[in-house]
Amino acid sequence: MSESTFTFRVDEDLKTEFSAAAKDCDRSGAQLLRDYMREFVKTRREVAEHDAWFRKQVQIGLDSANTGNLVPGDEVEAEFAARRAATRRRLKASE
Repeated sequence: MSESTFTFRVDEDLKTEFSAAAKDCDRSGAQLLRDYMREFVKTRREVAEHDAWFRKQVQIGLDSANTGNLVPGDEVEAEFAARRAATRRRLKASE
C-alpha cells in the first residue's frame, strides 16, 4: 500500500492538546488520526452495506405486496391479540 501525505489546518490549541493526549497514550497524533480514519471508513462502509440491505428488503416487501401477497388487517390484529393474551397469562402465572 502506498502512502501519501494528508495536510490540513487545525487550531493551534487543539493541535497542542491533541498531541499531548496522544503522547499520554504512547501514540503519535498521526497514529491516532490513521486509526480514526480507518474506523470512520469502516463505519461508513457498514452503514452503506446496511442501507443497501435494508432497501433490498423493503423492495422485496413492496414487490410481494404488489403481487397481492398481503395479510388482511383483521387477521394481523387477531394474531397479535392472541399473542398479547398468551403473554398476559404467562405473566399472571409467574406472579
